[in-house]
Amino acid sequence: MKLSWVQIFRLGLVQMCLGAVVVLTTSTLNRLMVVELSLPAVLPGLLVALHYGIQITRPNWGYRSDTRGNRTAFIIGGMAALAAGGFLAAAGVVVMGFAPFAGLALSILAYALIGVGVGASGTSLLALLATATAPRRRAAAATITWLMMILGIAVTAGTVGALLDPYTPALLLEIVGCVTAGAVVLTTLAVWGIERRVIAEREAEATPFRQGMAEVWAEPQARAFTLFIFLSMTAYFLQELILEPYAGLVFAMSPGESTQLSGAQNGGVFVGMALVGIAATGLRIGSLRMWVMGGCLGSAASLVAIAALGQGGTGLVPAVVALGLFNGMFAVAAIGSMMALAGRGRDAREGTRMGLWGAAQALAAGFGGLLGAASVDALRLVVPAPQAFGMVFLAEAGLFVLAALMAAKIIEGRQVPAPDAQLVPGE
Repeated sequence: MKLSWVQIFRLGLVQMCLGAVVVLTTSTLNRLMVVELSLPAVLPGLLVALHYGIQITRPNWGYRSDTRGNRTAFIIGGMAALAAGGFLAAAGVVVMGFAPFAGLALSILAYALIGVGVGASGTSLLALLATATAPRRRAAAATITWLMMILGIAVTAGTVGALLDPYTPALLLEIVGCVTAGAVVLTTLAVWGIERRVIAEREAEATPFRQGMAEVWAEPQARAFTLFIFLSMTAYFLQELILEPYAGLVFAMSPGESTQLSGAQNGGVFVGMALVGIAATGLRIGSLRMWVMGGCLGSAASLVAIAALGQGGTGLVPAVVALGLFNGMFAVAAIGSMMALAGRGRDAREGTRMGLWGAAQALAAGFGGLLGAASVDALRLVVPAPQAFGMVFLAEAGLFVLAALMAAKIIEGRQVPAPDAQLVPGE
């Protein structure tokens, strides 16, 4: 028995919760450290890089899923660790205001928990989707679950931004506490009972983890796609930790306004993903390769516009929404390719491949975020803030162009297979 559409939507709620908690650390808390506490941007960059670096363990979680581990327990337990880390990260920012070293120590613990939680919950969830979703539904399942994740990010960023003005430490802890507790409860309700009702496609051989990883890495297609994921995700995340500080320092936006800017960006991501989901999966317009390349090149053009607008200090929101739109187009098309490729090559290695690509994404996200933050700090020592941020945005645009060229070579150009059109109740 495979996942029904209702069950796919339920698993999408887990993705939504993941996005809702993580966005607090990459947008709101990052902004508070850089602007309100006047800390160097490299500090939140290092903390976010820590949680991404810990996600190098993703292949281990995927391998356990391949060997029929208890994925439900990993999904719920991982979400609990993520929620605890998210709340402690907010507490760390508050403590930094009067005890910097104690706040930093608390933040290190918090971001380590976030890395463990995302790795355990996210990879186990993807492994369940990849192995228990019928092949004809995989592209649609990828679109649905990622749209729900972006919805969680956009709604959380926008709502938190509206509620956080005027900012107080107590209000921050209250809001983050509600978001993190709600994520654990909703995840438990969403995933409970699904795993025992579905049967994964294959059971993996009981081979050692290193042997299983070596077998996957030996596949030319899996290896090339891993390199593409690293390059494209480095470009995707280069602006993640500097966009809100850019809005605050160059465009004089308040904490609430810059958090709402993040919500607007992710709203654009949601629209871009929906557009590809409808056009490519539903109407079968274009190929995954076309949508990936179009998203990369559109993102590059948007970043050039964002860099140029900083010289005048106005008009940031439309360009950021456009960046989100093209980011969403690229991301969901790349995810669709990932879901399709997960079942190719050696049998019963879907979770391991998803874990490998997830680790490449996490490392690229940590590296890209840290590189962007460190570059801005260094450039601000020699040039004014608008030029410093602008130079980093232009470098990111160049990486997106390189990613588009790489996609042209490694992603197949045929159209997305049509998903199953029959929505049978209880199927």
